[in-house]
Amino acid sequence: MIHISEVGPRDGLQNEKKILPIETKVKLINQLVNAGIKKVECVSFVNPKIVKQMADAEDVLKQIERDPSVSYGGLVLSQSGVERALKTEVDFLNVAMASSDTFNLKNSKRTVEDSLKELSKVIHDGVTSGIKMIGVVGTSFGCPYEGRVSQNKVLKIAEKFLEVGCKEITFADTTGMANPNQVSELVDEFYTTFGKEITLALHFHNTRGLGLANTLAGYQAGVRHFDSSVGGLGGCPFAPKAVGNVCTEDMVNMFHQMGIETGTNLDKLIEIAQWLEVEIGHELDGMLMKAGSS
Repeated sequence: MIHISEVGPRDGLQNEKKILPIETKVKLINQLVNAGIKKVECVSFVNPKIVKQMADAEDVLKQIERDPSVSYGGLVLSQSGVERALKTEVDFLNVAMASSDTFNLKNSKRTVEDSLKELSKVIHDGVTSGIKMIGVVGTSFGCPYEGRVSQNKVLKIAEKFLEVGCKEITFADTTGMANPNQVSELVDEFYTTFGKEITLALHFHNTRGLGLANTLAGYQAGVRHFDSSVGGLGGCPFAPKAVGNVCTEDMVNMFHQMGIETGTNLDKLIEIAQWLEVEIGHELDGMLMKAGSS
């Protein structure tokens, strides 16, 4: 069974020039849940002056139709972000930082060491409040400014996240630099170091066309939790030339064709992608939404 974390409403929409109204964001989330998605990264609690697309996080979370079987979450990068988040009914929080100093400085104006110190308190506050905290290690497979990042550095950040209370780790290929062999090697090192009882998720971007290949490599190495974005929406405001995330319906199709269950309705996901393309106002990167499921 594949467990999908749909990141389109956050990671996808944050990179769009067009800011969708709250009603459209809420409809998107509700439709994704209706299609069988059980985990949705709905919003981001970042500075609304910097990422205006996410300025309405609290209102979005208030207006969605909550399904008790679904986890609704958001992204935090700082203490001020978690303070905002804890005033909402969020179920989980992705706490993210990059593994390279250069990228982290551009993304959050902090070194890796400084981010670890601040985010340790952020994670502690979230755990104390009963929120599931997920540690996201960005640029896990390479940095556009520094190049290859050592496995040891990535694993040390993951270790710190686990020490302060995270129950799940996500390795993010922020700018799409990973290759399948590299994915297999890092996953193997993670399981060797921390054991398979710790949940590991993978977050890929399709910048260089290897998103699904890397997903498959992760699956073959034992990973069952993957982030993806409907229609292939996504990118990163701080990552040069980054394009969208692995496309949800394309990934679901791959697994279904292999006889692997995802718990989702593929036809509904395609319909959502096609509807969203109209709302966004430009062509999306998804392949199945153009080719169809049969």
